[in-house]
Amino acid sequence: MPPWDAFTATEAEVRAMVADPRWQRLSVPDRAHVLAARILVTPDGDRWLFGAHARWHLLDPADGRWHLAPPARRVRARQVGHATTLPDAVVPLGYDFHAEPGSTQAFVGPDVPGSLTEQLRVLLRSSGRKSELDYPLTAFGEIFASDVPSTVAAVWGTIMWCAYAPAFDGNERLITVFGEYLCRPLPGDEWVRWLPAPPLLDLVTLVAERLRAGRSRQALRLAAVMADAAQILLLDTRFRPRALALLTMVEPMLRTARPEDFRGEFTSGLHSAYQDNADNGSPTGPQSRSPELRRDFQGDDAGLREAWLERVPARLCRALLTENDPEAHFTHTVYDLVEALSFMPDPPAAAATFLADLSDSRHLLPERLDHRLRMAYEELARAGRVGTSAADSTEPDGFPVRTGGLSVAPAPVLEVAPPDRASAAAVLGAAYAMGLAWGRLTGAKVPERGLASQSALVRKIVHERDDHHTGHI
Repeated sequence: MPPWDAFTATEAEVRAMVADPRWQRLSVPDRAHVLAARILVTPDGDRWLFGAHARWHLLDPADGRWHLAPPARRVRARQVGHATTLPDAVVPLGYDFHAEPGSTQAFVGPDVPGSLTEQLRVLLRSSGRKSELDYPLTAFGEIFASDVPSTVAAVWGTIMWCAYAPAFDGNERLITVFGEYLCRPLPGDEWVRWLPAPPLLDLVTLVAERLRAGRSRQALRLAAVMADAAQILLLDTRFRPRALALLTMVEPMLRTARPEDFRGEFTSGLHSAYQDNADNGSPTGPQSRSPELRRDFQGDDAGLREAWLERVPARLCRALLTENDPEAHFTHTVYDLVEALSFMPDPPAAAATFLADLSDSRHLLPERLDHRLRMAYEELARAGRVGTSAADSTEPDGFPVRTGGLSVAPAPVLEVAPPDRASAAAVLGAAYAMGLAWGRLTGAKVPERGLASQSALVRKIVHERDDHHTGHI
């Protein structure tokens, strides 16, 4: 029988409390008081709280702030009271404990399911037959040739926006099927494609432009392409949380569409449900009785984006942090990275080697880290192993470092050796998502060949990239 684990027991206790209907009737101060009695202390004096977002928080002894941080398991801890009032931000609201489970794995190693790829290939083929005159390319121009219809961009954009970390095997069929539409080679090399994660605004722009042009039927078809693609992506947990969020954004437009707006257009079958709704005679266009659809037809990009985001249920809030709160999104990706490195003897020290790849000329990073990560990062900084101090370094093949971007300096000495392919994919995914989140927060650019520590890990597993897909259906 495994030994009693205070962290596991406390987590179960808090989850049971939050699931109790009485939790919602408590005021926030009362909830905070109940939680404070369940704070754990480890032998090194660290204080831990299982709170908001169903995640652990670590108290910084220097300034009293609580940071998202996964604890080390198999560490002795005891439950103590906490006299200081807990901040509202760490107190569970309830819906944040029902977030859609996802996966931090990149698409390097474990392949995308064949059935998913085939369905998207069929959707892409149908989308590629549209005319670029009816569907002009108003976003993703850095990816596709100018004569590619925006229906193709809608499929691509949905895949990339829904992916937790869009790093793919160089031979991943889900990516290679777009080859004929590309205007230039994708970032990365034949081993890994480190692809950009588009903002939601890029998808919105495709639809909003057609609305402004008075082409509501084309706008609805673009929304249906996104919905069809998102529905297919639900098969893989690496896409699922944001795919669900995107479906809730575009559904109101499609529910009021007429059957003739979609007949014969797409192949996945999702739009047939909207055709059934349309048989009730719901109008489409600016005069629609649906307030949400009328707002959509105003055609303003920023306004349409906000309208879409407002439709997403609270339980999917974490999937939208990249859009609504880049600061919080970054802290969650750091949490994911430390958690993915749990096989290491010292996960925070291992995570610091990936954080060291980030360019931080304004010294914004340390204050965003918990004290364990901060100490490990500062130790690397003193050794000249962080992005700012390595700003003049290059990869062995001479790949240039872009000023103000992310460092591609040689990886620090600490070796990260995942025990299996799934663990390696989780580390790569979390690390790449962290780099993208840092770029979203600070404006830094991700190098086309990936971050140094990620690239070093890839070189260890490239011979395993064609393994059979497991664990994502």
